[in-house]
Amino acid sequence: MDFGKVPGEQVASINFKLPEDGAQTIKTLTGKPAENPAFYIGCAKWGRKEWLNMIYPLKTKEVNFLDEYVKHFNSIELNAVFYSIPNAELIRKWRIKAEENSNNGFVFCPKFSRTISHIKRLKDAEVPTDLYLSSITEFGKFLGPCFLQLGDNFTPNNFEVLETYLKHLPVDLKVFVELRHESWFADPAIRSRLFEMLARLEKGAVITDASGRRDCVHMELTIPEIFIRFVGNGKEYQASDFARIDEWTARIKEWLDKGLEKVYFFLHQHDEKDTPILANYTIQQFNKYLGSRVPEIQFIVKTGELF
Repeated sequence: MDFGKVPGEQVASINFKLPEDGAQTIKTLTGKPAENPAFYIGCAKWGRKEWLNMIYPLKTKEVNFLDEYVKHFNSIELNAVFYSIPNAELIRKWRIKAEENSNNGFVFCPKFSRTISHIKRLKDAEVPTDLYLSSITEFGKFLGPCFLQLGDNFTPNNFEVLETYLKHLPVDLKVFVELRHESWFADPAIRSRLFEMLARLEKGAVITDASGRRDCVHMELTIPEIFIRFVGNGKEYQASDFARIDEWTARIKEWLDKGLEKVYFFLHQHDEKDTPILANYTIQQFNKYLGSRVPEIQFIVKTGELF
């Protein structure tokens, strides 16, 4: 994931402190702690050869990587369906792998296909949307929330287009929206209008924590659930990334105390080799301080021997 990537020498100068809660979060989280909040922690893809002899047995074939992935994680931010609208047969194949190899309540969180979001830009997108929805329903009980990522050049001039598109989605489809153009966050009036609209339509707002785009760490919750895309900076900056995870843990604790019900937390790296290490640290912190009880990743070799 290259979004928000900065040269390595700039990482130390970035202020990673999380902003204060946004106005919409204060409106959304007004209740008592949920009795049994749910936690989903995962990565963005399973097809990583670098994970052989790390979390996948050494001789695992690529076609079986998903079989191994679902043994370690209880969710995935499914980017694979972004590049083309998936067919139902492929989704069924993935679902069966989860059925046969996971016992952790695994969910797929599929990204909307780019035909819808980046090519059609949500206009006249009824046909591809119907095809997309028809396919992902094949996940059945393994379907988590979908996330709609709009392009970097999708500006507030498209507000009505976005609102209209979201209104016409099935009401029982859980959706989180990721916006990237700076103007969605820079203008207080636009920002307020955006998050109020998402709250009214009961759609979530993705929070993307990337080094070079601190404005996307908007801290606005429009529903009592969060979908966080955390982008780490790799082995060299592991201490910094762990400290960022610590701060997220503290903030999520505050939100849980105010009624947060579900946490979807997905780990990315510009170099994905050590993403399982970052993910496992996240699991450890959430289990220790948030009571999440997510099983830790079972590494084939000790983490200290991985590099």
